[in-house]
Amino acid sequence: MVQSLNKTAELTTQGISYLGMGAKYGHFLIGDQAFEFFNENNVADYIQIPWTNVKAVYAQVSKNHIGRRFRVTTDSGNFDFSAKESGKVLKVMREHLGDEKVLRQPTLWRSVLARFKKRKDV
Repeated sequence: MVQSLNKTAELTTQGISYLGMGAKYGHFLIGDQAFEFFNENNVADYIQIPWTNVKAVYAQVSKNHIGRRFRVTTDSGNFDFSAKESGKVLKVMREHLGDEKVLRQPTLWRSVLARFKKRKDV
């Protein structure tokens, strides 16, 4: 059994991890020390990300609707997750990380425009 990094849990909810091949269903445990994901079927399959290692969190936002998927960028790589209650998850993460680290993921249109803008500057 894995020992949790958190001393207190602020939010627990169901979610999906997209690490490796396929989706893994489990639970998010968001607390005072870290963001954690535990797989439902295999307890040894887990992800623990301390708040100090998080560089940024990117969420899909269109107008006033927050999408289910979000990406956590860390020192060691990127982790993709999904949750029905992604708004609650992001709100608790923002309390620990601050507004400057919880960001909108660029849309496809903005990504294409940014590439053309870079080519013009060169």
